[in-house]
Amino acid sequence: MTMIPAFLLQSDNFPAAAAAGGLLAMSGVMMLFMLAIAVVVILGFWKVFEKAGQPGWAAIVPIYNVIVMLKIIGRPAWWVILFMIPFVNFVILLLVAMDMAKAFGQSQAFGIVMLFLLAGIGYLVLGFGNYRYLGPPNALARTAVA
Repeated sequence: MTMIPAFLLQSDNFPAAAAAGGLLAMSGVMMLFMLAIAVVVILGFWKVFEKAGQPGWAAIVPIYNVIVMLKIIGRPAWWVILFMIPFVNFVILLLVAMDMAKAFGQSQAFGIVMLFLLAGIGYLVLGFGNYRYLGPPNALARTAVA
């Protein structure tokens, strides 16, 4: 236990100590809830990466998971830099979501709604659903023209 919560709980003022204890308990429950959500999202990304023929463990390595995702959709790795620019990263994330949907044979609307707006659920649906990886959408467009 750190010094600040211990100090708050040793107060002579019982209502303040009870409130501090309640806040600590509530923050602990909230932290467990957020951890559970993170695990579920990681599972979704793991399965999507495996379906695309990439290592599933790449989903838990920061920055490398973005590089692998860019490889799955056929975009250059230097786009990682664009993810670090404020406001530009939203546009790039939207493009990546639409390309990811196309790489699995889905519409751009699926990419916008499920993979951009509801990403945690969308990647679970993509990973555990009956969707097949077709390859990068840019390569699909080139082979259709040729």
